[in-house]
Amino acid sequence: MLPPRPVRRAVLAPLAVLIAVALIAMSPLLAVATLAVGLLGHARPGRMRGLRLLYFTLIWLFAETSALFMCLGLWIVSGFGGRLATEPYQARHYAIMRWFLDVLYRAGTSTFGVRIEVEEPDLTAEERAARLAGPIIVLSRHAGPGDSLLLVRQLLNVYGRRPRVVMKATMQLDPSLDVVANRLPNVFIRRHATGEKVYVEQIERLARGLDHTGALVIFPEGGNWTPGRWRRGIRRLEQLGRRDLAARAREMPNLLAPRTGGALAAVDACPAADVIFVAHAGLDRLVTVGDVWRSLPMNQTIHAKWWRVPADEVPRSEGHEAQVQWLYDWWARIDAWITEDRSGDAGPPAVTRM
Repeated sequence: MLPPRPVRRAVLAPLAVLIAVALIAMSPLLAVATLAVGLLGHARPGRMRGLRLLYFTLIWLFAETSALFMCLGLWIVSGFGGRLATEPYQARHYAIMRWFLDVLYRAGTSTFGVRIEVEEPDLTAEERAARLAGPIIVLSRHAGPGDSLLLVRQLLNVYGRRPRVVMKATMQLDPSLDVVANRLPNVFIRRHATGEKVYVEQIERLARGLDHTGALVIFPEGGNWTPGRWRRGIRRLEQLGRRDLAARAREMPNLLAPRTGGALAAVDACPAADVIFVAHAGLDRLVTVGDVWRSLPMNQTIHAKWWRVPADEVPRSEGHEAQVQWLYDWWARIDAWITEDRSGDAGPPAVTRM
């Protein structure tokens, strides 16, 4: 159960600041202790997982604390929150988000040796201009730790978009995200607290409000891939009487079956929006905390591919079932791309066929 917002603001935000100050003050001692433990554990030169993780944690806490103080300053100068919903203050909060994600991106790529490669179709100058000329709905897979942060950063910093994100309510346990995201148009999903219809209505409202700089980001899978979630998604479809979709989901071992309600509601609610499909591969094998620890430093390349479907090619007028099949067609295409991207390594995740 997520604590109420006043409790989160009164407890978690000050706690994050205290932890940040304490760790930064103790960082020299922690660095020496971490180095000693690494050497006693016969860590390989250049690996030093503990030091890398400590450095990144300190950067994260510095960015977290800075963002909280920036938000506090905006709250005060806005008349103690009275003008936070106005355009100038919305723009300033997007600027804070852009700065925060950029700090984490630079720290993460330099600390863990991660490289990001985004593949897009070759575009003419006119097509590139058109790419930024209207609203977009982004349907992305979940692909391991940090994928959503990378996607939102790409939209903010590279494409100059203002993302509206559909995310899990537990993300609000991060103090700075809790403050910034709740001051901007986003949706937080609590699947076990209320019916899906409520969230579909909220997603529709976000989609209807998109302008030419807007980008609505949805992760139809609802979470990162794990073998258990993959099997449960197939069983859910079978229990709903959709054995045809369950069969299609079995043929996509890299992805969870997409939940169509929110994604298709957003597509219908904004007829002018192009639809962007996003695939990531590279960190999706890191399912558990142990996987992440053993892989540090990662020294990996995250591959991403973006496909753009122009608004007039989206099957908005063809009925709900045709739209469901269209979404599954795209999910199958993403799954095939992931399999091809993995062709040089050990192959797709290991799952037990049902």
